[in-house]
Amino acid sequence: MHHSRLCALVLDCKVDDLGDAVRFWSEALGKPVATTDQDGDGRYAELHTADDEPLILLQKVEHESRVHLDIETDDLEAEASRLERLGAKRVAFMRERWWVMEAPSGQRFCVVRRQREASGTHLNRWD
Repeated sequence: MHHSRLCALVLDCKVDDLGDAVRFWSEALGKPVATTDQDGDGRYAELHTADDEPLILLQKVEHESRVHLDIETDDLEAEASRLERLGAKRVAFMRERWWVMEAPSGQRFCVVRRQREASGTHLNRWD
């Protein structure tokens, strides 16, 4: 048995400086900035969201700008395998921390380790 749920909406930003994108999305969504440099490498920022909302992350990328979602889980392998059985494909294992996957319809998304507490009404249980 493992658990998973929608975890984050990630705004992939092909920019030189993530700061302008952070300011824009903070104002556009009415969400204050939680951090402008989540990992200390200038690639990730986070807007403040309520505990029952998905995280909103901004990520500096080399590919074209787009939006993707993250699914968090307490078992990366079990969740990636479950999604493969539904027709998804594994694309890449990144930084030995998360899977980039592709849905049968072509959208890319990530399967990540748990980001928030395991409790909550939106947590799915898979046997």
